[in-house]
Amino acid sequence: MRTLIDRISSLQNSGLSAKKSGNAGAAQTSFSAQLLQRQQESQSVAFSKHARERAEQRGIQVDDQLMNQLSGTVEKAQAKGATNILAFDTTRAFIINVPNGRVITTMSPEEMKENIFTNIDGAVIL
Repeated sequence: MRTLIDRISSLQNSGLSAKKSGNAGAAQTSFSAQLLQRQQESQSVAFSKHARERAEQRGIQVDDQLMNQLSGTVEKAQAKGATNILAFDTTRAFIINVPNGRVITTMSPEEMKENIFTNIDGAVIL
């Protein structure tokens, strides 16, 4: 697996780097969004648009450590033949479609209380 520096270098070499302009903030945001997208493409799991929005709304930070945990979870679930799983810990929960490697939605601890999870065929503690 390539290092983060290699990924950034390949993004810059392919013309995706932030261009110098009067609006540096927008260019930086664009670069950050493209970098996040490339990182997710290299992982075996990605967030749907809905899940990204929910994670942001609920203050769930999506970082490399979490992506690696979720990727490992998806690989284990695939080996067991699971289709839709609940991956959770004490601070967050994720519903993941295993065949597509896609996080469908996220939940905060408040939303997990007294909640029933349906249409899943596996659960994994992160």
